[in-house]
Amino acid sequence: MEIRRFGYETQRNYIRDVARFATFLGGPPDTATAEDVRRFQIEQVDLGVPAPTMNAIVSALRFFFTQTLDRPDLARKLARMRHVRKLPIVLSHDEVARLLAATTCLKH
Repeated sequence: MEIRRFGYETQRNYIRDVARFATFLGGPPDTATAEDVRRFQIEQVDLGVPAPTMNAIVSALRFFFTQTLDRPDLARKLARMRHVRKLPIVLSHDEVARLLAATTCLKH
């Protein structure tokens, strides 16, 4: 990770996520099978892990399987979750006009 110039927080997060996978397995993560990877992802979804967090875990495990273990077959079994983004709440023209009219001076 240092060679690829990953930041300190990224390295820490990747190590935490691989440790989470190892805890799930109850043993070393280098002994994982494709079925273990599938069961881990299903369990994380069942636990209610949000899509952005799950995608970060997938990135960590992909790096681990491809770069550290040289097992790209397991990395291909990891699926990213679709993240539905909500539209922001936008003020109407009347609400903006009322907001501006509520100010007492030009500075505000």
